[in-house]
Amino acid sequence: MKAVEMNKKRGAFAKSILAISVSSGVYSGIAFAAEDQTPEEITVTGIRASVQRAMDVKRNADGVVDAISAEDMGKFPDTNLAESLQRISGVSISRSNGEGAQITVRGFGGSNNMVTLNGRTMPTGGISAGYNAGTIGRSFDFGNLASEGVKAVEVYKTGKANVASGGIGASVNIITSRPIETEGLKATVGGKVAYDTTNNSDVAKDITPEVSGLISYANDDKTLGISLSAVHQERNSGQTGATENGWNVKQWNGGLNDTAHFDKKTVVENAPAMGQLYAMPNDWRYHFFDNQRVRDNAQLTLQFRPVEKLLATVDYTYARNQVNEQRGDKTIWLQNALSKVVFDKNPVIAIPQSLTNDWTIAKDNSYAQASGNATNVLRSTGINLKFEATDNLTINLDAHKSELDGSPTEDYGSSVRAGMATAIGKSTTFEFNHTLPKVINTIDDKVKGNGNGKSDIPDLGSTVYDFNYAHQLAKVDEIRLNGKYDFDTFSLEAGVENRKSSSLQQQSSVQYKGGDNSVNFPGDIPDYMVKTFDYLDGWSNVGHSGYDGMGFRGDAVAMTKWASDKYNFRYGYNPNLSTNTFVEEEATAGYLQGKYKTEVFDMPLNVLAGVRYEKTDVTSSNNMLVPKYILWTDNNDFTLVRDTKITKYTDGTSYNNVLPSLDVDLAVTDQIKARTSFSKTTSRPGYGSLTSGATVSNNGGMTTPLLLTTTPPGASSQNPKLLPLESTNFDLSVEYYFDDTSYVSLGFFHKNVKNFIGTQQVLESQYGLQDASSGPRAQAAAEALKGIGQTVNEDNLFVMAAILDNPQDFPTGAAAFKTPAQDPNFFGNIAFKYDLVPKTGDPVIQFLTSKPVNNKEAIFHGFEIAGQHFFGGSGFGIQANYTIVRGNTEYDNSALPNVNQFALTGLSDTANLVAMYEKGDWQGRIAYNWRDKYLASNTATNPTYVAAYFQIDMNVSYAVTDALTISFEGLNLTGEGSRSYGRSKAEVWNLYDLGPRYDVGVRYTF
Repeated sequence: MKAVEMNKKRGAFAKSILAISVSSGVYSGIAFAAEDQTPEEITVTGIRASVQRAMDVKRNADGVVDAISAEDMGKFPDTNLAESLQRISGVSISRSNGEGAQITVRGFGGSNNMVTLNGRTMPTGGISAGYNAGTIGRSFDFGNLASEGVKAVEVYKTGKANVASGGIGASVNIITSRPIETEGLKATVGGKVAYDTTNNSDVAKDITPEVSGLISYANDDKTLGISLSAVHQERNSGQTGATENGWNVKQWNGGLNDTAHFDKKTVVENAPAMGQLYAMPNDWRYHFFDNQRVRDNAQLTLQFRPVEKLLATVDYTYARNQVNEQRGDKTIWLQNALSKVVFDKNPVIAIPQSLTNDWTIAKDNSYAQASGNATNVLRSTGINLKFEATDNLTINLDAHKSELDGSPTEDYGSSVRAGMATAIGKSTTFEFNHTLPKVINTIDDKVKGNGNGKSDIPDLGSTVYDFNYAHQLAKVDEIRLNGKYDFDTFSLEAGVENRKSSSLQQQSSVQYKGGDNSVNFPGDIPDYMVKTFDYLDGWSNVGHSGYDGMGFRGDAVAMTKWASDKYNFRYGYNPNLSTNTFVEEEATAGYLQGKYKTEVFDMPLNVLAGVRYEKTDVTSSNNMLVPKYILWTDNNDFTLVRDTKITKYTDGTSYNNVLPSLDVDLAVTDQIKARTSFSKTTSRPGYGSLTSGATVSNNGGMTTPLLLTTTPPGASSQNPKLLPLESTNFDLSVEYYFDDTSYVSLGFFHKNVKNFIGTQQVLESQYGLQDASSGPRAQAAAEALKGIGQTVNEDNLFVMAAILDNPQDFPTGAAAFKTPAQDPNFFGNIAFKYDLVPKTGDPVIQFLTSKPVNNKEAIFHGFEIAGQHFFGGSGFGIQANYTIVRGNTEYDNSALPNVNQFALTGLSDTANLVAMYEKGDWQGRIAYNWRDKYLASNTATNPTYVAAYFQIDMNVSYAVTDALTISFEGLNLTGEGSRSYGRSKAEVWNLYDLGPRYDVGVRYTF
């Protein structure tokens, strides 16, 4: 296919071919000077056309908008939408198994960005496939959608009244093809074979197929159009990794407060200064992942124009993403006092460079095997009616019903883990002063093994077996009605919307014993079920000579089925759900937006101003065994009594938001455009934070009678009354367009965000629970004890309260009280026979409840610089951008572990550099993407930072004929891995060795 085709035709310039029409209503094209001769129609295809269309969207948009456009029908630049979006300035991604999953825009992560499909709010969430799989929440996972059916993606970085709220970082709109926009019958079909170098599996193939097709038809009168796109993709991949399960951060006082690691015999080198922070690991583990993914996407669209002014569109979107994961861990635990510890000399927090554990008895090394699965299915049915009532008035009605169901595929649940271990460890040394931390083991298999001095299958025994279950069902029902009236220099748009969204989240877990964690039955696992396995064999970029990576591997499902028969436990997940919550939001919105076009000193000026009003009602319910009362059973013993029937416990809130927006752009010259924008945007809390029903422990949080203490009992809860984050945004930018496909831009942004969510201790009642230990009976008992000269303590108070509460058994009242000296069994008999149940008049308990609350405000700002240029007729082009993001919320690595900290996750600088070539039948691209280190999670004890990462991708294609194209693509060509760490870079959390993957494809266009 030629990059540029030139055909002479009589008639007007064919604007529909030169420009892209997108859902925002932005049209762009190329203007030529009017001359007498017949104009030439220029049709640009390929990479150059793609970047030109994206540039035109940016240039003609109101506010700060970036876009990515398909090179041709069914040919999006990358195989993953997130990996395409990362090429936009200000956008970075998080990866799952080496593939783009969620986006961060200007420092705000997935849950703070709104993702729509053709302007429609899509349900978000699903479940993950790994061990301890859980529901995902409000973040949109781009791994659920293939890119072949996508026409363009727009990223709105500034707020607009007519754009759905929910994106503080950005609102991202995914646009699919519409058949009425095509000419006649068009079709494309493509096939790829993908080779993933990371695949470790003995069963799954390294080479997998991908098939895609898109057919679109519109009749000559453009009154009927129908299109169908379908994609089937398979990928088998893997990861080789290493992980620390938990670093314990403390203040050094010579090891006296850390008896789990130190005693008088422990040799300590480079000891931290007194009072300095230090961290000790719990374990070290080497592991592997094998992943198999099958992704199926399809969209059917029917468009009908019964009369000239009315266009009806009906579409159905289906996306199914099925993932299976197998994982194996070689885990070496630390336990009891260490023999020797050598610290580094980090002045902020000391990390051991090496530590040695010598054992008096053989210690276990664990080799747990896990299998997980998830199937996330998106279904969306929508209808759109566009009515051009007059030449000036357009009315649009859009409605859709969508759901995303994340469920286990297998009957055992979401994941199963089969525990096995060898209890033969005599001495263990960890060395953290290597890129890949090193483990050295000395073994002794005389007690629990075959005594041959080696770690082998006869030493191996079962431990425990776990089942986990997770399910999330998210739904969105949305209807929107808007109208737009165009005057000569002014247009006015107004609309109303109603969106009902909900999320059902369910989870459970259960554990059964085999040989238990002490490996009581070495050799009980049949030999045929396991094999020896080197957990370090997959590390291609890091040396591991002298490491102990030898272990065992097996099929977790088969091993658990065997164990359920041998040890007589139920095979499958626990049907008694520990989490069963339902959150529903109803948002009703109205907006008014006007656009005014004028000139200032002969410079075209556009002003877009609007205001959006939203009212949101949140209802959160929890199907639970509601606490009924707290029983006072003895001196400081209390028991929480729950209802025997499940009750739907409901809570919620309502809030309103007024969201103004203003976009102004000035064409300083034909090539220079200046912009400024002001807006308010919101982002709603995650569904997990909105669940109702506080958690009260089995003793009601009570450890002593409340009459005798000023410390309230504790509880924890989420908070259905959380307000959304609200950001006041300001943008200023200048863009210079110096050629048809060339520009440079510089932008500044500033965000003042309030209502960040922090954790707070709040005094509040829970379920109306009352306290018998501080009510009238307890007070009367205290007075009675004083009256007979007895101390008012826990023991005496309970006994006297029980006596006074049961006059039928103690008619003499307080005189019946006996001390232990008078009757050694008296107190015990009272405690055995009597409990105190709260009664009317007992006070309602005020629990010190730990809950998420809106209590933080922060300021963020940054710069974005971007540009692209094709060098004349050489065929070579370049794209580049760099984003700087700063905020006043940084994690303090030197703070004590009991200090609550607030810091926004995801803030990082990003950069992209793309070299392009397109000439004749050849086109190619090589892309460099870099993301600086960022904070991925934030707890008081320890943060998690992800180290700076870069990736190089490339693709090249050759047009064999105008219809047939072959292509080659390589991702992560240099095999970059990933690394995360805590307060110090030496405090390693996770290391993953990743590798490149390659695609060879063929595409035929009809």
